[in-house]
Amino acid sequence: MKVILREDVYNLGKSGELVSVKNGYARNFLLPRNLALMASEANVRQLEHEKQVIELRQKKLRGEALAESKKLEGVKITIKRKVGDQDKLFGSVTALDIAEALAAAGHKVERRLIHLPEPIKAIGSFPVELRLHRDVTATLSVNVEGEAQA
Repeated sequence: MKVILREDVYNLGKSGELVSVKNGYARNFLLPRNLALMASEANVRQLEHEKQVIELRQKKLRGEALAESKKLEGVKITIKRKVGDQDKLFGSVTALDIAEALAAAGHKVERRLIHLPEPIKAIGSFPVELRLHRDVTATLSVNVEGEAQA
């Protein structure tokens, strides 16, 4: 099934692109979330007309992402977790925990923008990448400290 992407979809394409996907993926994920629309002749013509609008919107979003990246580049956050013997964490630190810590520090970042290949399960300092735009990333430092178990 051919669809036109309305927003960037990770590992699929950028907004405004015409892509081929499986029927179920389009029907159950892309179309209900308004991430894409069916690629009919009328929609393809409209896409060609709207490409300039999409390009301007992407430039604006990129500029906003660059400004946000400069604010977040040197940010260091600390997250405390309970630890057991040999400094093993109970549980892990996830993207949601990092988003909440950033919100507490005054930086509102969506959880889905935080790229964490796997949850942090150890004590220490870890670099975490934020994908603010398809061309803009920022790296912040997450320090995981242990709390003694009571």
